Amino acid sequence: MSLNKVILIGYVGKDPDIRYFDSGVAVASFPLATSERGYTLANGTVVPERTEWHNIVVRRDQVAFVEKWVRKGAGLCVDGKIHTRTYDDQAGVKRYVTEIYADRVDFFSFGKREEGQPATQTANSSQATAPVPHTPSQPDQPLETNDADDLPF
Repeated sequence: MSLNKVILIGYVGKDPDIRYFDSGVAVASFPLATSERGYTLANGTVVPERTEWHNIVVRRDQVAFVEKWVRKGAGLCVDGKIHTRTYDDQAGVKRYVTEIYADRVDFFSFGKREEGQPATQTANSSQATAPVPHTPSQPDQPLETNDADDLPF
């Protein structure tokens, strides 16, 4: 048995590109940035923050949501599958493209919630709040949970 499943939480890099085809099918695509926090090793070596860019492809019923609400800077949670495709460029060189085919796209709120702000990113907001950096002097914040989740972990 095998499983192709990806869950990414990050920031939208640019407004989605929506393409409509003669068959009535629409596809949305946009880049999503995820980052690993930088840190300093015990010997003083600094490991910088590392940002990874992912090509997100949205199909079917999720395209309408993406077209209406998703904008550059929004915090998103994308649940999908990894797909790799190849093509030959104009010089005849074989190129590989790795994409995330999204099955689900949801807004995601980063950082601590201030009084008066919603717990999750709202559909009317075009910017996500900045992530809250973790420092040793800062106590860990409990994650907000959704009792509707039936995940075993």
